[in-house]
Amino acid sequence: MKKTLLLLSLFLTQIAFSQKGKEKILVTDMTKIKQVANISIAPDGKKAIYALRTNESSETDKLDFDYRTHLWLTDFQTVKQLTRGTESVGAATWSADSRQIAFSRNLKGKSQIFLMPLDGGEAFQLTDFKYGASNPQWSPDGTKILFSANVTFSDLLKDSLINPSKKLPSWSIEKAGFKSNDFLKNDKKVKANPNGSIEEIRAYLEKDVEDKKAKVITRLNFQGESTTEPEIRFNLLFVIDAKEGAKPVQLTKGFWSYNGGSWSADSQKIYASSGRDSLQHPDRELNSSIVLLNADGSGSKQIIAEKGISYNSASPSPDGKLLIATMSKTDWLGFNQIILANADGSNKTSITFDRAANSFEWTDDSKFVYFTASSNGGVPVYKLDVQTKKIEKLSDYDTGISSFDISKERILFAKTEVKNPSELYTADLQMKNAVKLSAHNDEWLQNKALSFPEKRIYKNSKGQSVEYWIMKPANFEAGKKYPLLLNMHGGPTAMWGPGEASMWHEFQYFCSQGYGLVYTNPRGSGGYGKDFQFSNYQDWGNGPTEDVLAATSDAAKASWVDTSRQVITGGSYAGYLTAWIISHDHRFKAAFAQRGVYELSTFMGEGNAWRLTPNYFGGYPWESNIKPILERESPYTYVDKIKTPFLIKHGENDLRTGVIQSEMMYKSLKIMGKEVEYVRMPGGTHELSRTGNVRQKIDRMLRIYEFFERYIATK
Repeated sequence: MKKTLLLLSLFLTQIAFSQKGKEKILVTDMTKIKQVANISIAPDGKKAIYALRTNESSETDKLDFDYRTHLWLTDFQTVKQLTRGTESVGAATWSADSRQIAFSRNLKGKSQIFLMPLDGGEAFQLTDFKYGASNPQWSPDGTKILFSANVTFSDLLKDSLINPSKKLPSWSIEKAGFKSNDFLKNDKKVKANPNGSIEEIRAYLEKDVEDKKAKVITRLNFQGESTTEPEIRFNLLFVIDAKEGAKPVQLTKGFWSYNGGSWSADSQKIYASSGRDSLQHPDRELNSSIVLLNADGSGSKQIIAEKGISYNSASPSPDGKLLIATMSKTDWLGFNQIILANADGSNKTSITFDRAANSFEWTDDSKFVYFTASSNGGVPVYKLDVQTKKIEKLSDYDTGISSFDISKERILFAKTEVKNPSELYTADLQMKNAVKLSAHNDEWLQNKALSFPEKRIYKNSKGQSVEYWIMKPANFEAGKKYPLLLNMHGGPTAMWGPGEASMWHEFQYFCSQGYGLVYTNPRGSGGYGKDFQFSNYQDWGNGPTEDVLAATSDAAKASWVDTSRQVITGGSYAGYLTAWIISHDHRFKAAFAQRGVYELSTFMGEGNAWRLTPNYFGGYPWESNIKPILERESPYTYVDKIKTPFLIKHGENDLRTGVIQSEMMYKSLKIMGKEVEYVRMPGGTHELSRTGNVRQKIDRMLRIYEFFERYIATK
């Protein structure tokens, strides 16, 4: 690959940090990591609630762990735990007088809402709803709680409480051979009989579906994350008085979902996002609108809606005058943009900002909005001046702010950095004078040897600046040679950097095992603007390969790198990229592809992320002008060129990318007699490496290490 690279060496400010410990980061240290999330400051500004996610030893299997999430309270000087037990607790919301919190917790297999007084007393159950209750939002006046419930299609058809008029959907269910939805009408007089009339036979077949003897699929998006989902589910909004014995009142009705519900400042109205076209099947309706309805469910109307646009994350200002939200085009590769509008949806204005914003928080005076956005390897906090429309970056690119909230005096935030995966901090509203409040990970990290990344930038053949990071082995010794691992992110719109929480342990583990590591954000990554993110259109292979291999080649120039011992890994899209690279380049001694996509035509049917095919490649496999592009861009096309020893992993229940992708790649290589091994994780989904079974996460990490050691261990 003949490319002229302009190499600029930039060093993280954290490089100077000296880690005194010498102990290795162990694979089991992943179970010690505690993560701060869901921060919420009380209305009086004197205290705050946050959630802490931990890994606790399983009560049924001593080798396994259970995820737990519990609430903690801080007065901005100390922290203390509020909730305990085997059942995890969801994010908390404050009452207007700052004396109570509401949160969700599982009870008998369903999420229900509980209230807890903070001046003494136990939490008590507020809801006992048939369909569960989650995402509580306390009204600004402190009298009511908005919540959501997830309801199946069949429940909506049959339940007279949530569908009292027994209405049918206004959109077609798209059942072959039926031009209308009349067949959905439940005639209780027809008895199931396999030997009876056609109506009785249909009743019999329907009973088989109810008894889970068969799945009948008529919808387009029938693949979930771990199993097929023939039935659509709908997110409905309810409200309940914040007192014992209250009954929920249904706000939204019909066969449509309402997401992101939030109260208006006067507690009289509710904002949410929902589909734009009520006659369109929900699986085909990619547009969403901002909906405003009265707090009793009446007067629902779309206040911001546009064909080809998805509007989400509506957040009204405290003074009740304005609204901030995101918009994204749906006809191609969507990219979130910020919009401001009047509270009634009028005077909509787009804000110039070339990053994908989220987590909006208004200041009390409604003059500023704080938010986060992945950018240049980090997740900084930004501040929007509502009057001037100017945006100011408040924190750096070297850390990740995963959750935050603001009051009149301060910002409270969770931060990921190289020296600590997650802690709670407070600072002034310019994010200056930060003070660390928690020490959830300090003790086990105290004597650990950590590796701190060196950041570099080069210009690729398109003239783009591509950022990458090089990490030396922990306990590095001058004059010694070390193997080099290229670790790549998926997405393809993901972004890695020193503040990436999901990779903190993996990076440090391999450095502790004596590997040097290089990771990069090649073209197509998020966090660098719209043009950069879309620059891999119809080019998933060669372009990103140029970028990651250029970074690897530069890292390999270091005197400490043993260039004969280079290895490569990546998951999801990066599983694709791993297979692509080893079919075109043979520098790596071993490769490990995780939950990848290898053949883009079959991916259309295999995975629930199938829209990546038409979005990134311009059409469908049956179109004559698209078929050769998909063939050209599929690693499977070049399977016979693979010479690198190859380990392929897939979760048994991964329907985002689909297990047939990996089966086909493995089987083909095996037929050809190549060095290949295939690992399937029973019950594992696409999220196995992030939120999957902890023991399987440990297994995954060890398999990468063990496989690489077969080929690069010094004799």
